[in-house]
Amino acid sequence: MPSLHVPDAPDAIVPRLQLSGITKRYPGVVANSEVSLTVQPGEIHAVLGENGAGKSTLMKIIYGAVKPDAGDMYVDGHLALVRSPQAARQLGIAMVFQHFSLFETLSVAENVWLGLDKTLSLAEVTRRVASTAATYGLDVDPERPVHTLGVGEMQRVEIIRALLAGPRLLILDEPTSVLTPQAVERLFVTLRRLSDEGCSILYISHKLHEIRALCSACTVMRGGKVTGVCDPREETNASLSRLMIGAEPPALQHVPREPGAPVLVVDGLSLPRESPFGVDLERVGLQVRAGEVVGIAGVSGNGQRELLFSLSGEDRRAPAASISIAGHPVGRMPPFGRRALGLHFVPEERLGRGAVPEMSLAHNLLLTRKEAVSRMGWLDMGRLRAQAAGIIERFKVKAAGPHAAARSLSGGNLQKYIMGREIDARPKLLVVSQPTWGVDVGASAQIRGEILALRDAGCAVLVVSEELDELFEICDRLYVIAKGQLSPSLPRAEATVEQIGLWMSGLWPGADGAAAAMPREAADAAA
Repeated sequence: MPSLHVPDAPDAIVPRLQLSGITKRYPGVVANSEVSLTVQPGEIHAVLGENGAGKSTLMKIIYGAVKPDAGDMYVDGHLALVRSPQAARQLGIAMVFQHFSLFETLSVAENVWLGLDKTLSLAEVTRRVASTAATYGLDVDPERPVHTLGVGEMQRVEIIRALLAGPRLLILDEPTSVLTPQAVERLFVTLRRLSDEGCSILYISHKLHEIRALCSACTVMRGGKVTGVCDPREETNASLSRLMIGAEPPALQHVPREPGAPVLVVDGLSLPRESPFGVDLERVGLQVRAGEVVGIAGVSGNGQRELLFSLSGEDRRAPAASISIAGHPVGRMPPFGRRALGLHFVPEERLGRGAVPEMSLAHNLLLTRKEAVSRMGWLDMGRLRAQAAGIIERFKVKAAGPHAAARSLSGGNLQKYIMGREIDARPKLLVVSQPTWGVDVGASAQIRGEILALRDAGCAVLVVSEELDELFEICDRLYVIAKGQLSPSLPRAEATVEQIGLWMSGLWPGADGAAAAMPREAADAAA
């Protein structure tokens, strides 16, 4: 491997980060192959590629969480042997992971404290977390236990933890996947300020408009290799898509249809919070009919978690008649009973709830599918593997095969598999949270197309998402959730982003003044 030459001229710009020939192999797959990458001081540099292209592995190598098999890494012109995240932090490298690295039994402040200088007291860290959260619009309570947070709130914690480290190189892996548009804009202001101060930023996102708006350089990866470098400001979404996946994603066909009978009915659902940091559900009412997609928009932490738990059967405290599926009262019914009525559910947490990390993809089918189980309880392993292989092929999941452990997949590929598992079951009612979180543009288009195909086949679909673009693209009707209350429904054709933003503050007709205690990003949306 040739050594990197650093110019001697005093006015020469020494790259903040330079990778040369980075290679990482896993059994059955080469995640990175001879990857070279250069990031200048103060540069916001995008790394773009489809799911499984090797982006996250490369970022983990830079951060010291994964050891490369070959290649060199230089930081500020000096050869760096980064053998652990602690060593990376000492070099001024911080990372926000797509899959969060938080201890659920600890508080927000305690999680942040673990990665900081221990000369700081917990009280000082708590103060800094609160101050940073307020400054950057990343609303989070520093004393709240992490296990009570939703996915969007956990992502805010990861971003705050990275910012408090005062990084010189900040790695962001899908940082805006569950942030509202208002929070994204504030995050971009923060990142541009960091860039102006000399901090370099490596930015991974599948949202092409974000990359074009924020980044001044872009490295494109495909199949573990670098296939090109460009200035995204000079590209279009279509040209970036072609660079990333070799084609433009197909346009969705959303044809208006007359829905059928109600499949899911929620009537006057009120539930007190189970956690002191949770949200009370207050008189929630909604209806999803056969052959329609209904969306619920809202800022994370406004009751989505509590509502989804009550719909899935994980929380069975609701009066039986307050939730009905196909005319059957299910408020007290366990999950398997609801599944027998045709409900399939995709939670927002992929690892731990959507899939068991250590189990194979084939065995993960058994969490919600029973076609390969005989009446006597015997498993037909051939059928189970064939089912898994069919989902892998249909949804273009990059995996070593049905035997691959769920944890071995990239975040986007695991999401494709979990969505495929539930869609392939041909449900009568599909409830899904964040359906395309961390999924590339091609796979997002496929998943959304599959949801519309389910709807056209007569399935009732409820989508909870913080991506307004996604909701406007696939939904027939929209609700907004704010502080545990649900707005009236609004036909998608009559909705606007501005109106939904206002309603996210609780300011819809007949609301009970819920905006008073809304998170800052939602309040800003109404301003």
